[in-house]
Amino acid sequence: MAEGEIITIDGPAGSGKSTVGRALAQRLGFLYLDTGAMYRAVALSALRLSIGRDEGERLGLLCRDLPLSFDADKIPPAVILGKEDISKAIRSPEMDLLSSEISASPQVREAMTALQRRIASEKNVVAEGRDMGTVVFPRARHKLFLTAPPAVRAERRYAERISRGERPERETVIKELLQRDHQDETREIAPLRPAPDAFIIDTGSMAIPEVLHAIIIRLLSNGLHISAHGDKIKC
Repeated sequence: MAEGEIITIDGPAGSGKSTVGRALAQRLGFLYLDTGAMYRAVALSALRLSIGRDEGERLGLLCRDLPLSFDADKIPPAVILGKEDISKAIRSPEMDLLSSEISASPQVREAMTALQRRIASEKNVVAEGRDMGTVVFPRARHKLFLTAPPAVRAERRYAERISRGERPERETVIKELLQRDHQDETREIAPLRPAPDAFIIDTGSMAIPEVLHAIIIRLLSNGLHISAHGDKIKC
């Protein structure tokens, strides 16, 4: 397999793309590129530095100098800003909405897209986000788009927040998810939508192993033969 093999996974919040992306990357021996976490890290840094969402130039400079890294030894991989583990700090409703707003900045998009492409030029990656197949890696051979009904996605988000010790109202979770959907789908730059050649999977009634099975079958039929470990992929 040539270096720089790219599998993109896009989709709305709660569609399962992060869970599936991590599992798929582990299965194939690929790097898991969590671009959503990257934008959340930018949003958190901007909030701490009192940089407004409309201050494009300052946001662009922030992105270019951001000391961001991932600790792949942890499961899921930890998001490190400087020497601080910000994995929990970026997983909040506030960061959900702020990262969507921040990511609409042309300067932020330009800087982060360049970084994501640079990472993918050096490794085999599973790139998960909202514009991986449409904007960042439009020439990728393997493009996936995960979706699910809003009610199902909201329930997943509710369960996720409960597992973190939060006590949100279900109605609030649904409202926030729909607001995030609207922001992502209607923004002028890189709106959320499937790439024309993406394989679309509705995960609403599927367990993670079923989703992975469907993806592996698709990848095999699309020319992916050998895992990064040199073993034949079996389903």
